[in-house]
Amino acid sequence: MNVQTKIEPVALTLDTGWQLSRIGGEGALEVALPFDVHSALLAGGGIEDPYWRDNETKTDWVHESDWLVARDFTHGPVEGRYTLTLEAVDCHAVVSLNGQEIGTLGNRFMRHDLDATEALREGDNRLEIRLLSNSSEAKRRAEQAPFPVPHIDWNNRIPHYNFLRKPQCDAGWDWGIALSPLGIYGEVRLQRTDPLRLDDVLVRQHHDGGKVRIEVELQVDVARPVETSAQLKIDGQTVSADAKLWPGQGTVTVSTEIESPRLWWPVGHGTQEMYDLHVGIGGQTRSMRIGLREIELLTDKDEIGHRFAFRVNGREIFMRGANWIPADALPQRATPEAVEDLLDSALEANMNMLRIWGGGTYEPDWFYRMCSEKGLLVWQDFMFACNLYPAQDRAWLDGVRLEARQQIRRLSQHPCMALWCGDNELIGALGWFDEAKADRDRYLALYDRLNHALEEAIQDEAPGVPWWPSSPSVGPLNFGDGWHDDTSGDMHFWDVWHSAKDFEHYRTVRPRFCSEFGFQSFPSTRLIESFTEPQDRNVSSRVMDVHQRNRGGNSRIVETMSRYFRFPDSFGDMCWLSQIGQGLAMKTAIEFWRANKPRCMGTLYWQLNDTWPVASWASLEYGGGWKATQYLARRFHAPVMVTAQPDETTGDIVLWAVNDTGSPVSIDVTARSVRFGGEIAELDTWQAVCPPDRAVEVARLAAGSLIDDAFLHFDWADPNGVHVGENEYLPMRPKAYDIGTPRITADTGTAPDGTPQVTLTTDRPALWVTWDLGGDTVWSDNCLTLLPGRPKVLRATRQRRSHLPDSRPEARALKG
Repeated sequence: MNVQTKIEPVALTLDTGWQLSRIGGEGALEVALPFDVHSALLAGGGIEDPYWRDNETKTDWVHESDWLVARDFTHGPVEGRYTLTLEAVDCHAVVSLNGQEIGTLGNRFMRHDLDATEALREGDNRLEIRLLSNSSEAKRRAEQAPFPVPHIDWNNRIPHYNFLRKPQCDAGWDWGIALSPLGIYGEVRLQRTDPLRLDDVLVRQHHDGGKVRIEVELQVDVARPVETSAQLKIDGQTVSADAKLWPGQGTVTVSTEIESPRLWWPVGHGTQEMYDLHVGIGGQTRSMRIGLREIELLTDKDEIGHRFAFRVNGREIFMRGANWIPADALPQRATPEAVEDLLDSALEANMNMLRIWGGGTYEPDWFYRMCSEKGLLVWQDFMFACNLYPAQDRAWLDGVRLEARQQIRRLSQHPCMALWCGDNELIGALGWFDEAKADRDRYLALYDRLNHALEEAIQDEAPGVPWWPSSPSVGPLNFGDGWHDDTSGDMHFWDVWHSAKDFEHYRTVRPRFCSEFGFQSFPSTRLIESFTEPQDRNVSSRVMDVHQRNRGGNSRIVETMSRYFRFPDSFGDMCWLSQIGQGLAMKTAIEFWRANKPRCMGTLYWQLNDTWPVASWASLEYGGGWKATQYLARRFHAPVMVTAQPDETTGDIVLWAVNDTGSPVSIDVTARSVRFGGEIAELDTWQAVCPPDRAVEVARLAAGSLIDDAFLHFDWADPNGVHVGENEYLPMRPKAYDIGTPRITADTGTAPDGTPQVTLTTDRPALWVTWDLGGDTVWSDNCLTLLPGRPKVLRATRQRRSHLPDSRPEARALKG
């Protein structure tokens, strides 16, 4: 055996100096990594903005073409083995070095390690990556399949992307543009890897008796026999392990124990303690920051069915959050700065979990670092959504296996990771297509092959993160109806939107955990003006239809709005009122389900963000501007919240208190009757102790306690003024009241610390009063109930950076 005690790898990062050209075209553009072809062409004047009006299909030639990305570099003497590593190439590509093909790629979600030894030479070298047309490759693979494998063609404008390992929403979705981007979004590096290459680092935690054992498994690729050592450094400790390695794939494990560990907690439950971890083998090192925490998914049987609850460090925690889709349809625009703005908005709306949806992408490491630092837990889907998949293809399935293991290992370092879920709605998809209805056994077998491969990857890698087979799912190996079964597992509840049910219909189910539900709205007029001409600004215009991807969506927004509100006077009022309707829908669902704690232990609404300017279910419009729902979420996600719910059997109005902190909280609750003419009558004050494990009834107002033209307004506070809030309950729909036209005054100024503030007052009760909605300032409160004699002071808490033109702040309120 050859002995190698110290290896000096030579690494060359190749992120700049690339030339992009269309195969068969003329001219070239200089690009740097990360980049996507559309963004490069847009910057170089080769295409118009695909988000503008109806430009989308004008760029189809981009994804229908092949593209060449090339650069020259120099290299010193060539000694030993060399690996060219490419991260996040989208997605089918041929890689050549000095005219010699060294690899073919076909998975956007996989790191590719190519042997460059024979092609590399001393002196001048030329590296070429030929990006093949995604849409052409999808069509070719579908045609070669031995039998049809249907895709969700009512969402995917570009067909057969279920044959490609790239974000499924790149082919379009019911909120997404279909651009099918091509590009390179990760690092490209050339490295000497003789005699070994460090590929992956898997971090495991074992919590027992107040101690944590850290186990690090190093995945290596070995070129020739070698004796070496691996090192682990953490918390002042340095541990080594000697290893004898033989050619091929191998693993080396190093472990140590931390006594009296500083634990990492989700936001609202403790600090986000982190440790620096350094590992190395054969001269190759990795550094990361990890958090020590134990997370469990509780699915034990109870008197209702089976639970679905998360327990972190021994504490059951109610999950409040939303679903995450890619930050932009053009990957180059999804910068760390843009993403952090969205994550900060989630945090400011009292969220503690995001679900990374299976039709998007595994995010970069910096995304998960941000979530860990902010205390945001991540429910991580594997990247499969709403389609059937060609799992009969051994090569395709083997690629999925490698993709899954790479991603599990990569993300094992991040304490935010709370769940690995097999897919999004693949069980439901078995009943959506004629082919599967006619031959369910065949397509169920395909699903089982894919799902089993993912489950085996989790079991083998054992990252210490719970596994769930699918979303929605009643449970493992149960192919029941996760959309309507509220007794077990997680639920997707879409009857209110897709079946056009009333908002009150949310109160007919009591899910154990609702991981998808939502209602649409239009974006702000400011955003609409960024992609329209003045003549387009009508909800039934052709351009507004292009920027609505759910069939009949604009009509559903308007029709449902008319059930609850009197019809607005203008296009601007229509857009604003649609956001109030969306917020009312989410408030109705989430407050009711939180009041059913612990039967329900989580609500993740669809969706947090948008990928382009569009009417959708998002609470943050494209660019990160706050819709009304985002401000309402700050209140209905409050850790301590009081809600009023109707008792359908008695007609009573019941006040429920919910406490999602880790300790009991005492609060005083005061309620009042409010008439829109201005009369306010105090009803009563109650004291309540809210335990953290369940919702409690605070008070019960008998049927008839409110006269017909009054609504209930109430507030609460704990003795220390930490948990303070207010809420309202309307026994009738807003349009049933004589709301009148409130006169809102807005006095702008600055707070003592110099930050902007505005004081809002009214002459009569006003509902859902907004200030500067859709602007770049995040305000301390917004979309609020304003009562006469009770002015509200809004402070600017954060100034966002936007690419949109400045807007003039405006106050709006519901009027009748």
